Amino acid sequence: MASEIPRRRILIVGAGAAGMAAAFTFSQHPDKFEVRVYERSSQPGGMATSFPIDRTKYGADYINDGVQGASPVFHNTFAMFDKLGFKSSEVDMQVSFGRDAETEFWSNVFPSRVIDQYKKDIKRFGRVLKIIKVLEPIFALISVSTMLRMFGFSKDFGDVIVFPLVALFFGTGNQTPFISSAILERVFMDPNMRLFEYSPESFLASVPKMRAFPRLSYIYNTWKEFVESESRGSVKVITNREVIRIKRLSDAKNASDSVEVWSRATKGTNVDQEVVDPGEEEKEVFDDMILCVDADSALKILGDDAGWLERKILGNVKYLWDVTVTHSDQDYMEKYYRVAYDPSLESQVGRDSPEKQERFKFAKENFRPLYFIRSHPEDKKKIEMSFDLSVYQPQFDGESPFGPDGKPVIGPLLSEAPNAESSSKDVSTDKKRVYQTIFLDHAPESSKLWSKGDINQDEIILEKWWKQQSHRWQHYAGTVPWMGLINGRRHTYFAGAWTVLNMHEIAIVSGFGAAYQLGASYPFTNNPECKRLFALCLAANHMSRMRKDDRAGFWS
Repeated sequence: MASEIPRRRILIVGAGAAGMAAAFTFSQHPDKFEVRVYERSSQPGGMATSFPIDRTKYGADYINDGVQGASPVFHNTFAMFDKLGFKSSEVDMQVSFGRDAETEFWSNVFPSRVIDQYKKDIKRFGRVLKIIKVLEPIFALISVSTMLRMFGFSKDFGDVIVFPLVALFFGTGNQTPFISSAILERVFMDPNMRLFEYSPESFLASVPKMRAFPRLSYIYNTWKEFVESESRGSVKVITNREVIRIKRLSDAKNASDSVEVWSRATKGTNVDQEVVDPGEEEKEVFDDMILCVDADSALKILGDDAGWLERKILGNVKYLWDVTVTHSDQDYMEKYYRVAYDPSLESQVGRDSPEKQERFKFAKENFRPLYFIRSHPEDKKKIEMSFDLSVYQPQFDGESPFGPDGKPVIGPLLSEAPNAESSSKDVSTDKKRVYQTIFLDHAPESSKLWSKGDINQDEIILEKWWKQQSHRWQHYAGTVPWMGLINGRRHTYFAGAWTVLNMHEIAIVSGFGAAYQLGASYPFTNNPECKRLFALCLAANHMSRMRKDDRAGFWS
């Protein structure tokens, strides 16, 4: 009788979207892998966190404070949620850009007077998108600000229209002028990322549908229990444990006991993302390791063991620190944004056309923006963003934390959640709206413009710092094309949204990809919509195709 092949011991560092996706992928093979996931904080989920609030005061008993929702084309995200028994909620993506009626305000809900000023630029923009699509490899290395100058767009068109839009969708913040032009094209034309429909008349043609997430803390806790159960104990997600450093012992592909790991217990992390009360270091040995942390943290863990290529590729990723203030200060919002419809904002050019009259009528009855964006008057390339969580998140309308018709696959959570019908019965009619304002980049040249001090301290619910990746064009020149040169080398894999683009969907797919390269099965092979992006990310992150049995053609 042949001897039993020993299971490979895998360490996943980080239990965010990428780490949990990798853990789920391994859980399908309890006889092949023994997996440990170490997470330094007290909860899985990474940036996808929830926070409790007073339901009688605000109209709901929690908020999702790090990730709000996603485009409907995030197929892997929603397939994973479905598998866990959670459903997203449909919401109209209304956006309010700027405040001043003459120089700033525009919206995708109705055409404004500001849009009238940029008619020529808007028409030219559609032609430029087609050029960028054809020459994408070249424009991937050209920043948006440079591209706008190349094609003769006015400076104000970039400051008022283009930069705020891209910052909104990709979370690029104050780095938007420096991001790759290829990202801008994909906002409108990529089937896996497209959200907005371009209009040569009003720039944005419609109010797209978004999907608001159910309670993220419930999703990720269910995810943890699910992978541990499905794997029959071969996968364990261990929170409150931080990996400090590693040493790789072998370069041989199938070698065992190849990675020495030093880790320590913690008491979680605080709102500044710092570890609380770390314990003594302990040493373990694994066969392979997946680092599902940001590039900075990966380099810190690798330490002196990092190779030249790893230092070059990971060190090229730039990070910024932002702070979110969740609050109920209505005066602040009305001072800096347009939160309500005003007929004086309407476009004056061709305003009597049936199409425009229909959009004006719709706005008068239904203007409820989810997103608010404004440029700082002193430097219009620098912006501030806010969300109306009371509109965006479905629990404020009494929806179940599992989402419509959601039922978690792991039972205990069912007894924890309020009934959807009764969840709003004890809410006062004068409940306060809950907003979240993001102040971008704590560097002095940006933070000196912040209006954070104008928010009434008595209205602040939560203040939290976040480490955010920059999408500058250098990221697509010095990191993304070269990830395949370091992934899988020396028994080390890297996963996370930063490997391509800062999106929950990319994070999940990158986690699937790392586990797939170690021999696990891609979980959604029979779903062509999921599989399309997975194949693209596998090529980008690992310079690899799907295995022959998993693809219909040469690539997928």
